[in-house]
Amino acid sequence: MKINIKENWSKIRTHFKTSFAANMHVSIASVNKEHQPTITPIGSLFLNENQTGFYFEKFTTKLNTNANTNKNICVLAVNSNKWFWLKSLFRMKFEVYPAIKLYGVLGDKRPPTEKEYRAFQRRVRKTKRLKGSQYLWEDMKMVREIKFTKAEKINLGKMTKTL
Repeated sequence: MKINIKENWSKIRTHFKTSFAANMHVSIASVNKEHQPTITPIGSLFLNENQTGFYFEKFTTKLNTNANTNKNICVLAVNSNKWFWLKSLFRMKFEVYPAIKLYGVLGDKRPPTEKEYRAFQRRVRKTKRLKGSQYLWEDMKMVREIKFTKAEKINLGKMTKTL
């Protein structure tokens, strides 16, 4: 079900932040040159205040390749926090969106701004002392911009009817 992206952008951003806290990633769907869909998990998506966003592009081979022939993408963020779901199931309705899809167009790949780099460093700061952290998040040198054009809530029948 369609959501007015401009009117609800603040709610959408809150949902993505909450979903990321539960899952540590979002899923970005893209289509390759053979018109086959593929999903890429992204742990570095950030939403700006103006229906745009960016993510750090390091391990996104297929997403990067697919952008050469088709820049359209769909981002899915699901709040899979078990307490959120149990509370909603008990109340027989969701108070806020359990999942949102954002449709958009991939933009340019470029070096991050200082503000973007700091935002990413804040996101991964709790993992800095872990061995895998350096492997995953060192050398994050490029971001890709996204312009979002449409938003949809996930329809779960009566449970999401009031949203």
